[in-house]
Amino acid sequence: MADTEREQQRAELYRGIWNIANDLRGSVDGWDFKQYVLCTLFYRYISENLTKYINDGEHAAGNGSFDYASLSDEEAAPAKQGLVEEKGFFILPSMLFENVRKAADRDPKDLNEKLEKVFSYIEGSAVGTDSEDDLAGLFDDMDVNSNKLGATVEERNKRLVSLLDGVGNMKLGDYQKSRIDAFGDAYEFLMGMYASNAGKSGGEFFTPQEVSELLTRIAIGDKKEINKIYDPACGSGSLLLKAGKLIGRENIRQGFFGQEINITTYNLCRINMFLHDIGYNKFDIAHGDTLTHPAHWDDEPFEAIVSNPPYSIHWEGDDNATLINNPRFSPAGVLAPKSKADFAFIMHSLSWLATDGTAAIVCFPGIMYRGGAERKIRKYLIDNNYIDCVIQLPSNLFYGTSIATCIMVLKKSKADNKVLFMDASKEFVKVTNSNKLTEENIRHIYNWWHDRKDVQYICQLVDASAIAEEEYNLSVSSYVEQEDTREKIDIKVLNQQIRDIVAKEQVLRDEIDRIIADIEEDGDHE
Repeated sequence: MADTEREQQRAELYRGIWNIANDLRGSVDGWDFKQYVLCTLFYRYISENLTKYINDGEHAAGNGSFDYASLSDEEAAPAKQGLVEEKGFFILPSMLFENVRKAADRDPKDLNEKLEKVFSYIEGSAVGTDSEDDLAGLFDDMDVNSNKLGATVEERNKRLVSLLDGVGNMKLGDYQKSRIDAFGDAYEFLMGMYASNAGKSGGEFFTPQEVSELLTRIAIGDKKEINKIYDPACGSGSLLLKAGKLIGRENIRQGFFGQEINITTYNLCRINMFLHDIGYNKFDIAHGDTLTHPAHWDDEPFEAIVSNPPYSIHWEGDDNATLINNPRFSPAGVLAPKSKADFAFIMHSLSWLATDGTAAIVCFPGIMYRGGAERKIRKYLIDNNYIDCVIQLPSNLFYGTSIATCIMVLKKSKADNKVLFMDASKEFVKVTNSNKLTEENIRHIYNWWHDRKDVQYICQLVDASAIAEEEYNLSVSSYVEQEDTREKIDIKVLNQQIRDIVAKEQVLRDEIDRIIADIEEDGDHE
């Protein structure tokens, strides 16, 4: 598909999402509303995905007129077990998105009850199979009986019909790959749209797509394929999926791994995996607290780790006597402060990083210079040569916060005992009230990191011994000289200018004295 055609399709898709938002505006607001759109989008996707999978198989077998959506439930039921094994779920023909939508257009009075049964059936189809954990609870956040949709059943069903029609009318392309891209685009647009308006109530830790791309490019580097990618605080999965987009889903051989503490965001992440055509057997997203109850002990180490963990959150720390002996944290000899878990995420990531792997982690800038336990952990990281690079990003890149964050890059196998400090704070363009990384900005930052050389006013390669002399301060500004943009003044020229001014001033004074003398002389004659 040509780029212009792809952009036109994307623009039309975004307009469709806005139309849904306008139709439901006033009933379901912002961050809550996205749950309904995303769950409905997911419902349409898996319905079409399953239908196409079955139809393609029948057409290839010579049954060219076959259409799964036209079968009766009785005719389709025998295929359930095999399809669940292959796709991870099953949907009866009467429960497919297109058929439920058609029925709702004719008679919407029991649509809420019908959707509730459909969602329960889809999740139930995976019970007792390998995909059970991947399907369980995916529709929990789409409460079809919520008062947010309306005070009466009639009002709620009317809005549910509008929701089905809005999602059903989205233009998603004619070919399967473009449809997969479109479903993913719709998800990312919706998340970005509501994150930009949600602030700390929902969008604070949503990673903008351009930041996701920078992190994943660094974590993957020159590799054409990797075994596994991991995000210990995966949110809605944008970082993990960006890696699949950069090198191809098929080139992440063993799949995508992540953990998320927020149940709603955990559900969204799994939906996001399906919407980007990641099969249930190629991702393992867990729910829970990564720091105290990590879910992937049997899957580590990971060749690529990307993360934008929550900044300076509270955690158990030394209130939990067992954590200091945990192999993820014990090497540093100290735990991250209870009020600031940032270094706990960093130590966890380092522990689960493969010997030849790379971790790229967004960090709150305070962890680079604060004292106490955080200084001791920095000392451990520097003395053991684990920090590859520290990158100062521009301010105001993230939703809900204007702070200028950093990226810490970790490696276990470095060719030198130095740290590259990079000031990329000027690499952005202004977009309304926010700053944004362009493709050119991302390329600049990646190339500076990749080349690992001194660049005046931008990059400085610093020996570990010099960092120790600075009390293990990792602030970029301590090592990268700032360009003096003040106007340069030539003292000789300035002195000459002053002499000229003084001379001109003297001429003026002499002229004034002469005029005054003439006036006084005229007065005497009178």
